[in-house]
Amino acid sequence: MTPDALKLTTYFGERDRADGRLLADVLLDLYDRHELRASLLLRGVEGFGVKHRLQTDRLLSLSEDLPLVTVAIDLAERVEAILPAVREVCRHGLLTLERARFVDGRHGGAGERTAKLTIWMGRHERLDGRPAHRAVVDALHARGVAGATVLLGVDGTAHGVRERARFFHRNATVPLVVVAVGDGERLAEAARALGERLPQPLMTLDRVDVCKRDGRPLGPPPALSGRDASGLGLWQKLEVYTSERARHDGRPLHAELIRRLRAAGADGATAVRGVWGYHGDHAPHGDRFWALERHVPIVTIVVDRPERVQRWYAIVDELTASTGLVTCETVPAVHAGAPGHATGGLVLAEPDAP
Repeated sequence: MTPDALKLTTYFGERDRADGRLLADVLLDLYDRHELRASLLLRGVEGFGVKHRLQTDRLLSLSEDLPLVTVAIDLAERVEAILPAVREVCRHGLLTLERARFVDGRHGGAGERTAKLTIWMGRHERLDGRPAHRAVVDALHARGVAGATVLLGVDGTAHGVRERARFFHRNATVPLVVVAVGDGERLAEAARALGERLPQPLMTLDRVDVCKRDGRPLGPPPALSGRDASGLGLWQKLEVYTSERARHDGRPLHAELIRRLRAAGADGATAVRGVWGYHGDHAPHGDRFWALERHVPIVTIVVDRPERVQRWYAIVDELTASTGLVTCETVPAVHAGAPGHATGGLVLAEPDAP
């Protein structure tokens, strides 16, 4: 039996502070002190929050407070132990809490029709003489997994050890994650195979619904009531996996998606740039020397109430008419620190079984 885990994710701004220090440093110090099994700090490239201030790295004047995302995961009781401290310092961000399952080479975690496999590793790790994250992506692609994206952190912990990016440093040990989405059985088989080959496999498997793949509709986000049987709130998370080369009416697709969501009244959305990956039938790709334009994956994330997610999905559906991988996950606990947007804490709701 695989252990129960919790994944804690925070969304906030680069300039946000707590106790006179940058919030990002406060959070990662907290995860480090508690020796959480894995954590990651990701720098977003575009997004907005409840104040609807657009920030993007495409314009110098709007790049001074880019969105940041931290993700931390461990056994449920260890994550629950730090929740009061995280809520105390995150006074202006969005916090989500999700269930997850650790898997290894012996327990592949089969059983879900579609799933998301997350593999935590260091940038320095190698497999068969190659960067391990590229070897992993190739293995997932060869198995016909719908998509995989490598997200490189600038700070974080792996197996409880802190690693962070620094100036004038190779940053070979900075943590990263490979996020793969696809058929549950194929991912379970991949997890078993990779668990036997990776030196320190740290993997989680979560249930996910795949809504679109390369423009082909597979089903809208599941309709949820927004409350479980005991009255606790339920949310949903849309994730749109595209390439930075993807365009809509001449604009980067992720930028147009952020713009449209903001204009339609969404409370927030964040786009994060990957360093390697693929979706659909495309070959794995990433930045290369002498390339005239970037060819890396982009993941755009929006979290909201189910009835509002249906509205945002209509925008996503229009903009991904010919490309992209779109997924939806149930989020059983959310807390928004912004005034007027408090959600009542981080108590896990119990969604109905599918």
